[in-house]
Amino acid sequence: MELAATICGLLVVGVILWDVFETIILPRRVTRRFRIVRLFYRYTWIPWSRVARVIRQGGRREAFLSYFGPLSLLALFVVWAVGLIFAFALLHFGDGSAISLGANESRGFLADFYLSGTTFFTLGLGDVTPQTELARVITVMEAGIGFGFLAVVISYLPVLYGAFSRREVNISLLDARAGSPPTAAELLRRHTQPQSVAALEQYFHDWETWAAELMESHLSYPVLCYFRSQHNNQSWLAALTTILDASALLIAYGQGALRWQAKLTFAISRHAVVDLAQVLNCPPKRTDGARLPPGELQKLHEVLIAAKLSDCCSEDRDESERRLGDLRRMYEPYIAALSERLLMPVGAWVPAKQIVDNWRTSAWARISTDIETPFAEAEEKEHF
Repeated sequence: MELAATICGLLVVGVILWDVFETIILPRRVTRRFRIVRLFYRYTWIPWSRVARVIRQGGRREAFLSYFGPLSLLALFVVWAVGLIFAFALLHFGDGSAISLGANESRGFLADFYLSGTTFFTLGLGDVTPQTELARVITVMEAGIGFGFLAVVISYLPVLYGAFSRREVNISLLDARAGSPPTAAELLRRHTQPQSVAALEQYFHDWETWAAELMESHLSYPVLCYFRSQHNNQSWLAALTTILDASALLIAYGQGALRWQAKLTFAISRHAVVDLAQVLNCPPKRTDGARLPPGELQKLHEVLIAAKLSDCCSEDRDESERRLGDLRRMYEPYIAALSERLLMPVGAWVPAKQIVDNWRTSAWARISTDIETPFAEAEEKEHF
């Protein structure tokens, strides 16, 4: 019995410490199936998402979902800590519970667990103390591991929230450029000025960097995938989908340097989507192409012509549409799988009518969409 407890305690300590190392310290994704973190998020997200599906879509649902990321992070720390305390209690139990107690207290696993807890959090109460050399070694080891664990956890949070803040900056900037929620058609429509082509090329270059940072940070810290954006109609997945949609359009119908930059942005963005789907265990979902009906495809082509981003003649239209379909099949199944898993809607290619950007709204009033035309005219006069 005591030998089994010792072996089990050593095994649990090793598994938890290795899981902490892979999750916090190792800057590389881990594809191994059996992991405490993987099991934890699988069996906590399922009931949480089921409750969220019952809530009507809107602010309350997004608010409920927004709590999962931070709360799950705190709960994961608790699971690790309790697991380590339990493991060291097993080691004390395997040593024969060689601890000193008060006159009216009895030895047993509960006393070992209490000693393990006070040692892990370095309380130093002194009411229960180890008696043998092995028990003292176990106590010192646990105190060191507990101190190091708390230090690693404290240093982990700033890194995590720093990556989250960097992710959200470009998502917020996308509001004025692609609408709320963002769409590829609106992104291209708002860059119809003569000077906007160069600006759009630089913008896609910036999103190429953003997608690379997203892939690096979210593969290293997958919990960031569950962190929601500040506004209900924004998300990292919707933003990435918008950039992929716009890049696919420019590759299929575009020309020149902008088309080349769109290829680069599409490549890293698609890479990020596929890898994130893999790390979250989201197999690609079959899609029927309903996100882009034929009528909206015609509108998108008109937007490209108006922005002078395409000069496809009627003979090239079929080839361009075939190329666009091939590109969509490269990423839309993964987008659909992530959207269903994370409950993050990605929207259509063309915005709905009467769309109001987030910058136009406040808690007290909303700017009318009627000022959109004079606003655009002012931009054209000032070459802003």
